[in-house]
Amino acid sequence: MLYRRDEKSSRDLSALGFGCMRLPRKGGGIDFGRSSKMLYDAIDRGVNYLDTAYIYGGSEAFLGQALTPEWRNKVNIATKLPLFMVKSEADFDKYFDRSLDRLKTDRADYYLMHMLTSLDLWQSLCAMDIERWIEEQKKRGRIGAIGFSYHGGRLEFPKILTAYPWDFCMIQYNYLDEYNQAGRSGLELAESMGIPVIVMEPLRGGSLVKELPKSAVEAFRAVEPERSLAEWGLRWVWNHTGVKCVLSGMSAESEADENIRLAGLCEPNSLSEAELNAYQSVINILGETLKVPCTACGYCMPCPKGVDIPTCFASYNMVYSSGRGGAIRRYMQNIDALNTDAHYAGKCVNCGKCETHCPQSIQIRKELANAAKTLEPWWFNFGMKTARMFMGRGRNK
Repeated sequence: MLYRRDEKSSRDLSALGFGCMRLPRKGGGIDFGRSSKMLYDAIDRGVNYLDTAYIYGGSEAFLGQALTPEWRNKVNIATKLPLFMVKSEADFDKYFDRSLDRLKTDRADYYLMHMLTSLDLWQSLCAMDIERWIEEQKKRGRIGAIGFSYHGGRLEFPKILTAYPWDFCMIQYNYLDEYNQAGRSGLELAESMGIPVIVMEPLRGGSLVKELPKSAVEAFRAVEPERSLAEWGLRWVWNHTGVKCVLSGMSAESEADENIRLAGLCEPNSLSEAELNAYQSVINILGETLKVPCTACGYCMPCPKGVDIPTCFASYNMVYSSGRGGAIRRYMQNIDALNTDAHYAGKCVNCGKCETHCPQSIQIRKELANAAKTLEPWWFNFGMKTARMFMGRGRNK
């Protein structure tokens, strides 16, 4: 197992982290026998970062049962505060205490604000005095490092990253999302600030293994015929110096075995020119299926009305690669639909400012209208308003 130094917390993190959201299941719950064997084997082979969350059904309780003191002292546990459930300052203790109780531990080595998607959401937490709460928990030794997991668009990530002295952050990153969500620019900003980055979705939920067209598979195999698609995906992420740990939600022994083996081989900046060219070929092949040829360069930004144009187009393109239902869910998440200043396509007023700067000569106004028609069905606005009311986030800025 290779390790990468978390300079903020002075810990050496295993290159591979064990994501505990997709553990083997049996009879409606986590299969304790299989899952514990997989977990113990991973720890014995060097994995020392375990990722769970308050809302991962049964995951915290499983770890609490499996990690006897002997095993617990070998690993770093990361869990998360469910922000969508937080209504008041009292909820910080309520959910954190419950997580520690389930985990049967006195501390979270890494604690994350779960799905922090906008500066507005962070500021609402600050209004509840979360900064004071964090410092108190750190002083008591109950939180080792504080961070956040990010699922939004490109606009909000740098705002959040610079709003607080974070110890780490977690982003979705893979060769197809290099310029989506936080993206390469976000990764490089975090690295420049000395903030360790944990990566989730390195295989984009398995789609980079299960959904690649034949021509893309052949482009990879022309360079390394025996290499699996999962290995191609993981190697690309591990090639980045700013990445400290890559999470994999392993649900089978074969997946764990392969990923642990690779985590002992893949160094930063180790990909050859031929390998990098193969990735680019695959990206180009996938790009040919895109509805909008947006490269997420950002020249069209900022939009006077706050539309996150690259993120809207990324979700629109996803309709044609992954299906409309999943694309709409991702769209609502990435545009921060739960806040009244959400960055959705329907806010476009056809001013045309963006089109004068687009190097791809995209008819942005036309495509935003198409995106809105596809991604914002009849129930969209009603759904957003209802969710805001339920979660207490219906305020205006």
